[in-house]
Amino acid sequence: MPNLPDVVLWAIPAFVLLTVVEMVSYRLHPDEDAAGYERKDATTSLTMGLGSLVFDLLWKIPIVAVYVAVYELTPLNIPVLWWTVLLLVVAHDFFYYWSHRGHHVIRILWACHVVHHSSRRFNLTTALRQPWTSLTGWPFYLPLVAAGVHPATLAFLSSANLVYQFWVHTERVGKLPRPVEFVFNTASHHRVHHASQGSYLDRNFGGIFIVWDRMFGTFAPETEPCVYGLTKNIDTHNPLRVATHEYVAIARDLSAAGTWRERVGYLLRNPGWQPGGTLAEKRPVDAPHASQAAR
Repeated sequence: MPNLPDVVLWAIPAFVLLTVVEMVSYRLHPDEDAAGYERKDATTSLTMGLGSLVFDLLWKIPIVAVYVAVYELTPLNIPVLWWTVLLLVVAHDFFYYWSHRGHHVIRILWACHVVHHSSRRFNLTTALRQPWTSLTGWPFYLPLVAAGVHPATLAFLSSANLVYQFWVHTERVGKLPRPVEFVFNTASHHRVHHASQGSYLDRNFGGIFIVWDRMFGTFAPETEPCVYGLTKNIDTHNPLRVATHEYVAIARDLSAAGTWRERVGYLLRNPGWQPGGTLAEKRPVDAPHASQAAR
């Protein structure tokens, strides 16, 4: 079993320090054009983050069991060397891109990920606003395990990817030098990802690298101020509602569906999909429908 550090655990002091620094910076140098901090919103984000740690322990039991079974069956084995780890960071981010993209375009997956986009603020506490139902991402990484990546190595790669993304959740960092912006996910790129206006929706899915978005047509540069949150915001700071509101909306739509085809559509089509057409074709952005809250 590879002996790799717990990256998230080591990063916690940095998380706390950087968040305090960002909070103080807003207090000393307010920015009317930035969303900044709001006490209830930040508290909700922190609560969601703490809750996700507890629930993740439960979800990891069946996920690790599947990964271990696949790893034991595969004849392949990728050793943990400095250069293989670097290559695996890139490979993992490739699969993260598809997982992240899938969680935006498949409604039942979005019901999990929507939690992370539910804040109308954008600061370092937003990075901690994580779902409590994170049982949906594991299939996307099965190819890595089947290729010989030990489950413990996969856990390290996932943690490293998560830690990297912490710093991109801020409005205090502007655009970086062009070569950095071309290759890596940055605060500028991730602000676009969290924006709710139409030109920015479903863009910039990369975790560490932005090159996947450039390759697969989902890249958008930051050209106008971002409006954060959902296209129809849920207007609640209740952590339980934040964690479950889209599942409730899905259940409501399923109960009203007239056919099995409609039920499958409500589960597997884009968030906001309606029978007879897509969200863009059939329903304006501010329409008061439960499934519209997903976007």
